[in-house]
Amino acid sequence: MVLKHAVLSSISDSAAVFRKVNELLAESGKEPCFDVQLVGLTSEVVLEKGLVTIRPDAIAGDVRQTDLIIVPSFSGYVNNSTFVNKECAPWIADQYKNGSEVASLCTGAFMVAYSGILNGKECTTHWAYSNEFRYFFPGVKLVDEKIVTDQDGLYSSGGSNSYWNLLIYLVEKFTNRETAIRAAKYFVIDLDKTNQSAFIIFQGLKDHDDEPVLKAQQYIEQHYWKKITVDQLAEQFNLTRRTFERRFKKATRNTVAEYIQRMKVEATKKQLEIGRKSINELMTDVGYSDIQAFREVFKRITGMTPIDYRKKYRS
Repeated sequence: MVLKHAVLSSISDSAAVFRKVNELLAESGKEPCFDVQLVGLTSEVVLEKGLVTIRPDAIAGDVRQTDLIIVPSFSGYVNNSTFVNKECAPWIADQYKNGSEVASLCTGAFMVAYSGILNGKECTTHWAYSNEFRYFFPGVKLVDEKIVTDQDGLYSSGGSNSYWNLLIYLVEKFTNRETAIRAAKYFVIDLDKTNQSAFIIFQGLKDHDDEPVLKAQQYIEQHYWKKITVDQLAEQFNLTRRTFERRFKKATRNTVAEYIQRMKVEATKKQLEIGRKSINELMTDVGYSDIQAFREVFKRITGMTPIDYRKKYRS
């Protein structure tokens, strides 16, 4: 789709992939599989601050049925981008109800979630917008560690360039593995990427008005290396343990234990990227005494062991 505030490359790259696949199929003596059309809400869409004007092949209201809708990623403030394209939401929902499949690229997930068809289903998006997504769409199960999701004819991709992985995934879905591999080789795409956890920078959700929880978050972020208990925090902010845990989870979308673990892991990641301390030293610095437990938590959150993470980001 061609929408206002869309990232131009996510539109052009999507069209390029499926058109190239048609060429690859023709080279193999097979019929083209895809009829690629750029569909918009208006006859012209201006992007890139006026530098580019796209004239869609069709207007959304004139398209009665299609097999696959690809919603591009957005630039700038994603909620504003969703709002200015809100007329697209009912069309997407109607198409899905009539049998179309829908794929969102990166922050395009906000548009698809706004349409309502993602409620109760899994979705991923750019990790930097995960807090906002969880806040505005609590009915969607966000799995922001994943590169690609596929559930009930709904697809999504993670941050920025990971949409390439979804595009190749869709090629395989609609053609076959051989064609997908040929396309991946042509566009030089790594088929093995399934997880974006190693790229995530944890930033606790603070866009809420629960003052005790905000203060608790600040305390955790300033004292993450210490032994912090739920009882201690609840008492510090004059709340019962049960009330504090409930309010913390509602406000931050993390349990207290998860929040503390993520802060410890984030601090470790920074030292692995730039420091020279051993894994044991870093473990102690962030308050762990059991190396096995530390490694398990680190791998669960980042998708990698501490050693592998250091190798990935250290020159």
